Amino acid sequence: MKPLLLSLAVFTWINVAQAASGIDLTVTGLITPSACEPSLSSGGVYDLGKIAARDLNVDQPTQLPTHTLQLSITCDAPTLLALEPRDNRLGSGGEVGSVRFGLGLINESIPLGYMRLNLNSIVADGVSMYPIGSSGPSTWAPTSVLSHYFLSAFSLTPNPTVPAPVQQVTAGVLITPTIAPSETLPLTEAVPIDGSVTLSMHYL
Repeated sequence: MKPLLLSLAVFTWINVAQAASGIDLTVTGLITPSACEPSLSSGGVYDLGKIAARDLNVDQPTQLPTHTLQLSITCDAPTLLALEPRDNRLGSGGEVGSVRFGLGLINESIPLGYMRLNLNSIVADGVSMYPIGSSGPSTWAPTSVLSHYFLSAFSLTPNPTVPAPVQQVTAGVLITPTIAPSETLPLTEAVPIDGSVTLSMHYL
Protein backbone atom coordinates (compact mmCIF):
# COMPACT_ATOMS: atom_id res chain seq x y z
CA MET A 1 0.00 0.00 0.00
CA LYS A 2 1.27 3.45 -0.88
CA PRO A 3 1.89 5.95 1.91
CA LEU A 4 -0.97 8.32 2.61
CA LEU A 5 0.26 11.84 2.19
CA LEU A 6 -1.78 14.82 3.24
CA SER A 7 -0.37 18.24 2.63
CA LEU A 8 -1.74 21.30 4.32
CA ALA A 9 -0.55 24.66 3.11
CA VAL A 10 -0.82 27.78 5.22
CA PHE A 11 -2.03 30.72 3.14
CA THR A 12 -2.25 34.37 3.92
CA TRP A 13 -3.13 37.39 1.86
CA ILE A 14 0.06 38.71 0.35
CA ASN A 15 1.07 41.30 -2.13
CA VAL A 16 3.93 41.16 -4.62
CA ALA A 17 6.39 42.69 -2.18
CA GLN A 18 5.64 39.94 0.40
CA ALA A 19 5.76 36.93 -1.92
CA ALA A 20 8.28 35.02 0.26
CA SER A 21 6.54 35.46 3.60
CA GLY A 22 4.51 32.19 3.53
CA ILE A 23 5.45 28.77 4.93
CA ASP A 24 4.21 25.25 4.19
CA LEU A 25 3.11 22.72 6.80
CA THR A 26 3.17 19.09 5.68
CA VAL A 27 1.50 16.13 7.39
CA THR A 28 2.80 12.67 6.44
CA GLY A 29 2.09 9.16 7.62
CA LEU A 30 1.55 5.56 6.61
CA ILE A 31 -1.57 3.47 6.87
CA THR A 32 -0.48 -0.13 7.36
CA PRO A 33 -2.61 -2.98 6.00
CA SER A 34 -1.88 -5.17 9.06
CA ALA A 35 -2.87 -4.62 12.66
CA CYS A 36 -1.66 -6.17 15.91
CA GLU A 37 -3.64 -6.96 19.04
CA PRO A 38 -1.90 -7.24 22.44
CA SER A 39 -3.21 -9.01 25.53
CA LEU A 40 -1.98 -9.70 29.07
CA SER A 41 -2.71 -12.63 31.33
CA SER A 42 -4.91 -12.12 34.40
CA GLY A 43 -6.51 -9.18 32.64
CA GLY A 44 -3.28 -7.24 33.10
CA VAL A 45 -3.74 -7.09 36.90
CA TYR A 46 -1.15 -7.86 39.58
CA ASP A 47 -3.05 -7.85 42.88
CA LEU A 48 -0.66 -7.43 45.82
CA GLY A 49 -3.44 -7.94 48.34
CA LYS A 50 -3.23 -6.29 51.76
CA ILE A 51 0.18 -5.27 53.10
CA ALA A 52 0.57 -4.31 56.78
CA ALA A 53 2.26 -0.94 57.30
CA ARG A 54 4.45 -2.48 60.01
CA ASP A 55 5.94 -4.85 57.40
CA LEU A 56 7.40 -1.93 55.41
CA ASN A 57 10.93 -0.69 55.92
CA VAL A 58 11.00 2.51 57.93
CA ASP A 59 13.98 4.35 56.44
CA GLN A 60 14.51 2.64 53.08
CA PRO A 61 12.30 1.42 50.22
CA THR A 62 10.56 -1.94 50.48
CA GLN A 63 10.75 -4.12 47.37
CA LEU A 64 7.69 -6.31 47.02
CA PRO A 65 7.64 -9.73 45.29
CA THR A 66 8.27 -9.73 41.56
CA HIS A 67 5.41 -11.08 39.49
CA THR A 68 5.22 -12.08 35.81
CA LEU A 69 2.31 -11.49 33.46
CA GLN A 70 2.25 -13.13 30.04
CA LEU A 71 2.17 -10.72 27.11
CA SER A 72 0.78 -11.96 23.79
CA ILE A 73 0.75 -10.04 20.51
CA THR A 74 -1.11 -11.31 17.46
CA CYS A 75 -0.71 -9.57 14.09
CA ASP A 76 -2.54 -10.12 10.80
CA ALA A 77 0.82 -10.51 9.04
CA PRO A 78 4.54 -10.13 9.85
CA THR A 79 4.80 -6.58 11.13
CA LEU A 80 7.55 -4.25 12.31
CA LEU A 81 6.35 -2.98 15.65
CA ALA A 82 7.45 -1.74 19.04
CA LEU A 83 5.88 -1.42 22.47
CA GLU A 84 5.23 2.14 23.60
CA PRO A 85 4.53 2.18 27.36
CA ARG A 86 2.61 5.07 28.88
CA ASP A 87 2.73 5.74 32.61
CA ASN A 88 -0.82 6.61 33.65
CA ARG A 89 0.51 7.72 37.04
CA LEU A 90 3.33 9.83 35.65
CA GLY A 91 4.92 12.01 38.33
CA SER A 92 4.25 9.60 41.18
CA GLY A 93 7.29 7.38 40.56
CA GLY A 94 9.84 9.67 42.16
CA GLU A 95 12.83 10.25 39.90
CA VAL A 96 12.21 12.23 36.73
CA GLY A 97 13.64 10.69 33.56
CA SER A 98 14.02 7.23 35.08
CA VAL A 99 12.57 3.86 34.09
CA ARG A 100 10.18 3.90 37.02
CA PHE A 101 6.40 3.76 36.70
CA GLY A 102 4.45 5.40 39.51
CA LEU A 103 2.20 3.64 42.02
CA GLY A 104 0.06 6.70 42.68
CA LEU A 105 0.03 9.63 45.10
CA ILE A 106 -1.16 9.90 48.69
CA ASN A 107 -3.17 13.05 49.33
CA GLU A 108 -2.44 14.01 45.70
CA SER A 109 1.14 14.97 46.58
CA ILE A 110 3.17 12.17 48.22
CA PRO A 111 4.57 9.41 45.93
CA LEU A 112 3.65 5.98 47.28
CA GLY A 113 6.38 4.19 45.32
CA TYR A 114 7.19 2.86 41.89
CA MET A 115 7.50 -0.28 39.81
CA ARG A 116 9.97 -1.44 37.19
CA LEU A 117 8.95 -3.49 34.14
CA ASN A 118 11.21 -5.90 32.24
CA LEU A 119 10.73 -8.27 29.30
CA ASN A 120 11.98 -11.85 29.26
CA SER A 121 11.39 -15.22 27.57
CA ILE A 122 10.47 -13.63 24.24
CA VAL A 123 9.36 -16.00 21.47
CA ALA A 124 8.14 -14.76 18.09
CA ASP A 125 6.85 -17.13 15.44
CA GLY A 126 8.59 -20.03 17.16
CA VAL A 127 11.98 -18.30 17.43
CA SER A 128 13.63 -16.83 20.54
CA MET A 129 14.05 -13.06 20.31
CA TYR A 130 16.07 -10.39 22.12
CA PRO A 131 14.56 -7.22 23.63
CA ILE A 132 15.90 -3.90 22.34
CA GLY A 133 15.07 -0.28 23.04
CA SER A 134 15.27 3.03 21.22
CA SER A 135 14.83 6.66 22.23
CA GLY A 136 15.37 7.79 18.62
CA PRO A 137 14.07 6.81 15.19
CA SER A 138 17.02 4.64 14.14
CA THR A 139 19.27 3.87 17.10
CA TRP A 140 18.58 0.66 19.03
CA ALA A 141 20.41 -0.96 21.94
CA PRO A 142 19.98 -4.18 23.94
CA THR A 143 17.73 -3.71 26.99
CA SER A 144 15.02 -5.72 28.70
CA VAL A 145 13.70 -2.65 30.50
CA LEU A 146 10.38 -1.09 29.55
CA SER A 147 10.20 2.68 29.89
CA HIS A 148 7.82 5.49 29.03
CA TYR A 149 10.87 7.33 27.65
CA PHE A 150 11.65 4.90 24.80
CA LEU A 151 10.25 2.21 22.51
CA SER A 152 10.87 -1.52 22.98
CA ALA A 153 11.08 -3.95 20.06
CA PHE A 154 12.31 -7.46 19.27
CA SER A 155 15.51 -8.51 17.50
CA LEU A 156 16.63 -11.87 16.09
CA THR A 157 20.19 -11.30 17.33
CA PRO A 158 21.69 -9.32 20.22
CA ASN A 159 24.08 -7.61 17.80
CA PRO A 160 23.37 -5.87 15.48
CA THR A 161 20.26 -4.66 17.22
CA VAL A 162 17.69 -4.30 14.45
CA PRO A 163 13.93 -4.75 14.96
CA ALA A 164 12.53 -7.80 13.20
CA PRO A 165 8.98 -8.20 11.86
CA VAL A 166 6.79 -10.45 13.99
CA GLN A 167 3.35 -11.99 13.73
CA GLN A 168 2.85 -14.08 16.88
CA VAL A 169 4.73 -12.98 20.01
CA THR A 170 4.73 -14.19 23.60
CA ALA A 171 6.86 -12.65 26.35
CA GLY A 172 6.99 -12.36 30.10
CA VAL A 173 6.47 -8.93 31.65
CA LEU A 174 8.25 -8.87 35.01
CA ILE A 175 6.68 -6.42 37.47
CA THR A 176 8.78 -5.32 40.45
CA PRO A 177 6.95 -2.91 42.78
CA THR A 178 8.72 -0.91 45.46
CA ILE A 179 7.10 1.10 48.28
CA ALA A 180 8.71 4.28 49.59
CA PRO A 181 10.13 4.29 53.17
CA SER A 182 7.22 4.24 55.60
CA GLU A 183 8.61 7.25 57.48
CA THR A 184 7.84 9.34 54.38
CA LEU A 185 4.23 8.14 54.11
CA PRO A 186 1.07 9.03 56.07
CA LEU A 187 -0.15 5.51 56.87
CA THR A 188 -2.78 6.17 59.52
CA GLU A 189 -5.45 5.00 57.07
CA ALA A 190 -5.58 2.38 54.30
CA VAL A 191 -3.72 3.55 51.19
CA PRO A 192 -4.45 2.05 47.73
CA ILE A 193 -1.58 0.89 45.53
CA ASP A 194 -2.55 2.41 42.20
CA GLY A 195 -0.06 1.62 39.44
CA SER A 196 -1.31 1.81 35.84
CA VAL A 197 0.60 1.43 32.56
CA THR A 198 -0.73 1.30 29.00
CA LEU A 199 1.26 -0.76 26.46
CA SER A 200 0.47 0.56 22.99
CA MET A 201 1.52 -0.83 19.61
CA HIS A 202 3.84 1.50 17.70
CA TYR A 203 4.23 0.51 14.06
CA LEU A 204 7.73 1.07 12.68
